Amino acid sequence: MDVSQSIEKRVEWIRKILSDSGAKGIIYGNSGGKDCTLVGALCKLATPNVLGVIMPCQSSQNYGSDRDDALRAGKHFGIEQIEIDLSQTKQALLDALGDRLTENNAGESNLKMASVNINPRLRMTTLYALGQARGYLVAGTGNLDEATLGYFTKWGDGAHDFNPIADLTVGEIYEHLRYLNAPITIIEKAPSAGLYQGQTDESELGIKYSDVDKYLRGEEIPDDVRAKIESAKKRAGHKLRMPVKFSLGALLSD
Repeated sequence: MDVSQSIEKRVEWIRKILSDSGAKGIIYGNSGGKDCTLVGALCKLATPNVLGVIMPCQSSQNYGSDRDDALRAGKHFGIEQIEIDLSQTKQALLDALGDRLTENNAGESNLKMASVNINPRLRMTTLYALGQARGYLVAGTGNLDEATLGYFTKWGDGAHDFNPIADLTVGEIYEHLRYLNAPITIIEKAPSAGLYQGQTDESELGIKYSDVDKYLRGEEIPDDVRAKIESAKKRAGHKLRMPVKFSLGALLSD
């Protein structure tokens, strides 16, 4: 891949989206990770009106390395950053839900994911509220590996107006970051959604992104790893489709 040409085309594409939409600028969630750093940099090359939003939500990691790297990336690329703490907002929602999450003998795994997925959904709501107030579009920050595995939250970080890196593998994300001379701490840190302290993508998935990259390129990988990837891909199919809508005409044609 010609990274220079890739960046040029993505910046041109973002400019066209802004022009066609009539939006005044772009807003994105900044967790201090590789993907949002690249999205922020690309958007800044397309327009001076870019806002990064740092949104800690209960995880102590959000208040430490995540925030430090988010601020570092913002400063490096000259992008305005603001911080909205969502911890109390999440707690208020959990308090309102009360025991209802534990009704019907919900399993421990389901309870954990129901709770942690509140975080990206609150962040999505925050971005759209701020974006609408400013007349800004919301930029997505998910990469191709995450989309393949379904490693994102439906109606959370999976919700956006456009995504300039959706076709890039994790390896290609790093190529672009190195070309743009992104902060080394961001390039070297383990990929993490920052949902809870100590969480990393690869440990949670049980799959290495380097293997997902090989899978997407059609290269040879161990059979058990391929099976894991394809199983995750199948489970996540509903995340990649728009909601199914009833159609009487389609029903009659069957």
